[in-house]
Amino acid sequence: MTENTQTPSSPDSELPTAYTPADVEGKLYERWVERGYFTADPASEKPPYTIVIPPPNVTGSLHLGHAFQHTLMDALTRRKRMQGYESLWLPGMDHAGIATQNKVEQQLAEEGKSRHDLGREAFVERVWQWKEEYGGKILGQMRRLGDGVDWSRERFTMDEGLSKAVQTIFKKLFDDGLIYRAERIINWCPRCLTAISDIEVEYQEDAGELVSIRYGEGEDTLVVATTRAETMLGDTAVAVHPDDERYKHLVGKLVKLPLTDRSIPVVADTHVDPEFGTGCVKVTPAHDPNDFAIGQRHNLPNLTIMDEHGVITVHGPFLGLDRYEARSAVVGALRQQGRIVAEKRPYLHSVGHCSRCSTTVEPRLSLQWWVKVETLAKAAGDAVRDGRVAIHPVEMEKRYFDWVDNLNDWCISRQLWWGHRIPVWYGPDGEVVCLGPDDEAPTGEGWTQDTDVLDTWFSSGLWPFSTLGWPEKTPDLEKFYSTDVLVTGHDIIFFWVARMMMFGLYAMDGEVPFKTIALTGLVRDERGKKMSKSFGNVVDPLDWMDKYGSDAVRFTLAKGANPGTDVPIGEDWVQASSKFANKIWNATRFALMNGATIEGELPPAEQLSATDRWILSRLNKTIAQVDAYYEDFQFSKLSEALYHFAWDEVFDWYVELSKTTFFAGGEQAKVSARVLGEVLDVMLRLLHPVVPFVTETLWTTLTGRESLVIADWPKDSGFRDDAAEAEIGSIQTLTKEVRRFRKEQGLDDKQKVPARLDLTGTALAAHEAAIRQVLRLQPEGDSFSATATLPVAGATVALDLSGTIDVEAERKRLTKDLGAAEKEKAQAEAKLGNEAFLAKAPDNVVDKIKGRLAKADADIARIQAQLETLPAA
Repeated sequence: MTENTQTPSSPDSELPTAYTPADVEGKLYERWVERGYFTADPASEKPPYTIVIPPPNVTGSLHLGHAFQHTLMDALTRRKRMQGYESLWLPGMDHAGIATQNKVEQQLAEEGKSRHDLGREAFVERVWQWKEEYGGKILGQMRRLGDGVDWSRERFTMDEGLSKAVQTIFKKLFDDGLIYRAERIINWCPRCLTAISDIEVEYQEDAGELVSIRYGEGEDTLVVATTRAETMLGDTAVAVHPDDERYKHLVGKLVKLPLTDRSIPVVADTHVDPEFGTGCVKVTPAHDPNDFAIGQRHNLPNLTIMDEHGVITVHGPFLGLDRYEARSAVVGALRQQGRIVAEKRPYLHSVGHCSRCSTTVEPRLSLQWWVKVETLAKAAGDAVRDGRVAIHPVEMEKRYFDWVDNLNDWCISRQLWWGHRIPVWYGPDGEVVCLGPDDEAPTGEGWTQDTDVLDTWFSSGLWPFSTLGWPEKTPDLEKFYSTDVLVTGHDIIFFWVARMMMFGLYAMDGEVPFKTIALTGLVRDERGKKMSKSFGNVVDPLDWMDKYGSDAVRFTLAKGANPGTDVPIGEDWVQASSKFANKIWNATRFALMNGATIEGELPPAEQLSATDRWILSRLNKTIAQVDAYYEDFQFSKLSEALYHFAWDEVFDWYVELSKTTFFAGGEQAKVSARVLGEVLDVMLRLLHPVVPFVTETLWTTLTGRESLVIADWPKDSGFRDDAAEAEIGSIQTLTKEVRRFRKEQGLDDKQKVPARLDLTGTALAAHEAAIRQVLRLQPEGDSFSATATLPVAGATVALDLSGTIDVEAERKRLTKDLGAAEKEKAQAEAKLGNEAFLAKAPDNVVDKIKGRLAKADADIARIQAQLETLPAA
């Protein structure tokens, strides 16, 4: 698409006196979508730029974390579109297996039913109905935020195309020997009755108990400590370190396991830390991942003592007890036998909980499907090491390597009904057949499909290429893969990011899934505290959008976006961003009322005033600065740069300095109107990716053109005028000094004061009218009496403050301040003159006192100068 000059639907040239976001945003967004601005064309000759959205859960709603990341992705894709790229931001949702199944099971529970009452097929159908009715709420909220996504390409991880991709890669991995079935320790949720991934386990400090138990008899005694006493029923060894002299005589011997009729061996294993506790560790291979590894090394039996509900299945006295009931009963029985050496309650320790239902996770030996990750993980690490993929900020590389270089095989099976069912069939004679998407399922008596489904991360790991049509060789895949940037939180670098890297490189013949991983922090409240319902500090971004507008929320989030670091946000900051949007609005209205225009070429530099040359020089420097920040994903810095350029330089300085020119009229006013139009045109283009709504409305009014979405991104023309910048810098210095003095005298900036200006021989001489306008300085008049004289920037400003301040009261105040400053100076000099003090004081303390002395000297000089300017009593 190219810029059009005028369309019937362009906003009227008349702007309302106030900006009301609710009157603009919804209609404007629908216009963008209807005109197809966000729809990418694979046949385009433009270079591609692709971002696939991290698919939010179908159960979700827009929270501040989504709003944050979406703002950044939208800014990137909008800018690239303006730069001439075929920009694709692809939206979609994740089926979120366990979370969605839990939602529907909760509905059924309210009806007095369970999924087993419906059966698998009917239950899955019920979930699809739920998805159609309640799912995707977040997609509508994305429109409110202004997400410029290509809705024609919206995908769902269980739609037909993505399901085909899942079956295809499972079959390929299976045939290549990279998927296998085995008994291993997994995270098990006794309430959800499924294995869960590491990302679905949330750790918190729980108050439990630590008990020390004596195993064996006489000289063959060892003491082990545990927070899970009930698991001792499944112990199959005690482990000590091979070099621990205390227990060398016991290695290879059997010791009596209390409460049972079993004896278990003492094994030597380097996993044991001899410095921790007693240096002895109980080994329960079926209920602890570290113990399982020890068991594998020493050929220990795996004794499962709990069922999937966390109920004890062995040893008469404890049979049928819940794990917590059993814990108390086991400790009681050990105490009766005199086996408890020590007890500590409460004992705070980190305990894993299911993120979906908060149930304590149980490590459990289970027959599951696994991905063999060694070669896949190596490829994922190599892609970053050799520069094919850049991680930003670079400091995050270490965390990435720590993960992929030490990755364990991945458990991909889940004991759920909602999800991609594992495409493996078992025959009556032990046959195992893996089917691809085009294969026919085996028929005949005794053939059954595996009942498990795949981990949600398995399908979302295919997202960068499955959404573009893989395994088919589609035009989209050809044009838009590899994607350019993955914007995601640093909290899932280990899970989703690593999965996509492994699968993308594997499925796409070594072609990376994205060229850059831009990691963000997490959104926190204004005090830096994690947002949580339990803390009562969770914010619905829609509430803020309703109150302040989407642009204000977006700008606040972008201003806080330093790469890889958490983002604090509070309502006061959103309100401040709303004021910024209103400032842009009001300043543009002023400009339009004064003839600001983009018509015609900019006059040559020799026809421009110093003020005009200054703002054009600053404009081009800002373009270059913003471009550099975008390339480095420095959203906070680029937002701050735009904020200060717009508010400080354009509105507070250029517009104010130009008012006298506009009021005077004539040719110079026409030139400045053209310059102001140019500055606003470029400034609104630069701001648009972050604050799209207010800028679109203002820009189309200013230019009469179709839309900023398809406008050209500004380019640095190279124009610089250091002399003009120095000249206007002198005005700024003078203005700031006079304003500071007025403030010290208790005068408001808008209060008019008679003044005599001596600007002879300075660059300020040509700007007297503008200086008087900005500082509200009246002509001196016949009765003028200079009560204060300020030498600034080579000029002299004489002010007549008679009748505006109480001179005697001001003299008393300044005299008091001078006394305080002199006292501070004397104290600092005394300390710095004390050799004994200097010999003992640290350098930072001495430097601090030197700083106090310098400040006191400056304060004394300033106050004395003010006293001198006061008229005589």
